[in-house]
Amino acid sequence: MKKTFFIIALLALAGAGVYLWTGDKEKAGAAGQNAARDRPIAVKTVTAKVQPMPVIVEAVGTVEPEHSVAVRAQVNGVLEQVLFREGDKVQKGQLLFQIDDRALRAALDQAKAALARDQAQWREAEAQRERLKPLAEREHITRQEYAQALASAEALAASVGVDRAQVEAARVQLGYSEIRAPITGRTGSLAVKAGNLVSAAATTPLVVINSIQPVRVAFNIPQAYLEEVRHQAGSGGMRVQISREQGGATVAEGEVVFIDNTVNPETGTVLLKARIPNTDETLWPGEFIAARLVLKVEPNAVVVSAAAVRPGQNGSYVFVVEEARARLQPVKVSRQIEGLAVIEEGLEGGEAVITEIPYDLAPGKTVKVVGKLRS
Repeated sequence: MKKTFFIIALLALAGAGVYLWTGDKEKAGAAGQNAARDRPIAVKTVTAKVQPMPVIVEAVGTVEPEHSVAVRAQVNGVLEQVLFREGDKVQKGQLLFQIDDRALRAALDQAKAALARDQAQWREAEAQRERLKPLAEREHITRQEYAQALASAEALAASVGVDRAQVEAARVQLGYSEIRAPITGRTGSLAVKAGNLVSAAATTPLVVINSIQPVRVAFNIPQAYLEEVRHQAGSGGMRVQISREQGGATVAEGEVVFIDNTVNPETGTVLLKARIPNTDETLWPGEFIAARLVLKVEPNAVVVSAAAVRPGQNGSYVFVVEEARARLQPVKVSRQIEGLAVIEEGLEGGEAVITEIPYDLAPGKTVKVVGKLRS
């Protein structure tokens, strides 16, 4: 009996020891987890700044020649010479084509001969009228004879006028045998080679010349910006920056010279055109480009690094460091420009905003700032 009681007592003491040891272990584990949770997370921050930032509208546009001329023949004949190469840059007034002009020169010579003949007859008629005038005044001849001489002189004078017009018309036709560049620009491909017959009635132009310096860039912007665009148009401050692709480096700049008089009802956009000097021929007609319309400069915009802004179910947000803890701050992003996010709502400037956000960062977490980045 005493032996049995002694064994039961030993078992009870052993159980109590196990319970106490297990409880201490659980408490120690809980304390360790709490300590891990409270361990500061190393973060880098960027300071929200207040600085001037442009208001930019981005769009996809196309390059257009400021002038484009389809060169056609205005007389019929054999194309004798082509005095340029396809793709050449030509100057206004430069001789491009020479058409066989022998028939046209003959027509001009014929018109000149007719003019000389009628001028001789007119001079004779004028002399006859002058001789008969005093005789008619003394009534040595009838008035009808003098009237006939006067009418003959006036008719021949009219014929001389017609002949002069025909000479000028023949001279103009002869001038059409030389086709000169109507504008300065670059030529396209030739439709007709030398030796072929060209016609004034042909529908295909001999060549098309496009003006390359300057060019125009056409692009569409949402109608929401139309009022501001019209307001800024009078000041001449609207600049357009051109790049090869969205976010790329600027390769050319110009100013808005055209605002369409109608909003496209299907797309809700309005067409704008910018004039680009293009002195180095960076842009080429027909090319697709990215256009950035700089409407104005906002003097006191709040900006942070775009890397600090994260998307969420309820909108964008950032983490702000306050009293060594992370606070989630909802923000409204107005626009992004070259790695900077312009904050319309949520920040006032001067806040320490966490960038390069760790995966385990959560609101209320203790943080330790290990580096500050430049915004």
